Amino acid sequence: MARRLVVTLLGPTHWAPPGTDPSRWQAALAEDVVDLIATLSEVEPAIAAAAAERPLADAVAWPGMPIYDLPVRTVGAALAAAAADGYDQAAVIVADAPDLPGLILGKLLRPLGSRQVAVAPAGPTGPGLLGLAARLPAPDWLADVDLDTTDAAALRAVAPNPAEVAVTPGWRRLRGPAELATLDPAVEGWDTTRTLLSAP
Repeated sequence: MARRLVVTLLGPTHWAPPGTDPSRWQAALAEDVVDLIATLSEVEPAIAAAAAERPLADAVAWPGMPIYDLPVRTVGAALAAAAADGYDQAAVIVADAPDLPGLILGKLLRPLGSRQVAVAPAGPTGPGLLGLAARLPAPDWLADVDLDTTDAAALRAVAPNPAEVAVTPGWRRLRGPAELATLDPAVEGWDTTRTLLSAP
């Protein structure tokens, strides 16, 4: 059976709700995503971070959870770290989708049985991706992928065979007030983000 890894790629946040400390907002979002991947079945969890986010990685990691120190904050660097650790497949996901359903991640990994790469858009408005999954070692043309700016069309354009890039269901990222308004209090999870938003 293939060894599969889901990596939360930490990065800066460029927006926070009014009155909310940006660093606490970044930490709450990341903690909820890390908590999600830590509880998934049939995959192993990890965190990847460049130097600026290493303290945050230490703060939100579960005991024993691997943390990959990246020379640059790219999907390619995270996939290379997973390959060096002996994994056959890996998904790299953003850290600003705290209410992400685990089912979305399962659908991101599923195409790797027949495709080399799969991507989940940062829907519905973008830009960027929610995550990217690949068989390992990953192809060289994934080296500079940035989840904040790259989209599925761009990846298909640079792939030797566009059909090798599967597009799976996406999920929106919390990058502005419009996305924040879509959070559903009735949905389980995202506890740290929920607590921060409800604080007086």
